[in-house]
Amino acid sequence: MRIYVCVKQVPDTSGKVAVNPDGTLNRASMLSITNPDDMSAMEQALILKDETGCQVTAVTMGPPQAEGMLRELLAMGADDAVLISSREFGGSDTFATSQIIAAAITHLVIGKDDIILCGRQAIDGDTAQVGPQIAEKLDIPQVTYATEIDKKDNVLVVKRMLEDGYMMLEVQTPCLITCIKDNNVPTRYMTIDGIMNCYKKPLTILDFEALKDEPLIEIDTIGLKGSPTNIFKSFTPPQKGVSVMFEGDNREAISDFVGRLQSDHVI
Repeated sequence: MRIYVCVKQVPDTSGKVAVNPDGTLNRASMLSITNPDDMSAMEQALILKDETGCQVTAVTMGPPQAEGMLRELLAMGADDAVLISSREFGGSDTFATSQIIAAAITHLVIGKDDIILCGRQAIDGDTAQVGPQIAEKLDIPQVTYATEIDKKDNVLVVKRMLEDGYMMLEVQTPCLITCIKDNNVPTRYMTIDGIMNCYKKPLTILDFEALKDEPLIEIDTIGLKGSPTNIFKSFTPPQKGVSVMFEGDNREAISDFVGRLQSDHVI
């Protein structure tokens, strides 16, 4: 069994977000982190690896510098990694991105016992679309918002979060599951041995030339040109006002708070 974990390098949104004239993010000018939900998916994959001895493959689509993120995941315990990177893929929206990643997984070959894990959504787009779209394009079952995953033979038992509770589902492999960050909070860190060995583990780079013969890859349906999403406007929202802390015991803090509301003519 192999678990493909789809991860994404996203801008660190705690800083200023830079936008290109065409509305796409200027990722080169911003610090990058691994998407938090994707880290939960990786943690779930490594838990299943501990239980079953399966192989874990980290997969990402991005610029060449995304290799650094993949090396970190290899140091955490992933067995190998795949970087999907080519100028033809740049500017892809969720539709085009899912198409490219689905083509890459088809190229790598997905077996009957294999699983694809994704984070629920990325913090840069917040669409939660790429995972489900990959499943649709690979024509495999999917479960979203997973909080727990247990494997029994070729069936996965998944605890899925709802707005008012949980749902228990059984899904056959191969399948795709998206994980929420409340699932397995990543507790694994890169070890010294992991860091030393991460450059010995395989890292495959798939570019347009490697994938162009896959049925899902057509030059008119990938990249910025093949993305049906049109960005009307992108901007950094204005910073909120500075918060005010009222210190002291309860009576003193409440008195100061009420006084502030009165002076601001709120009450």
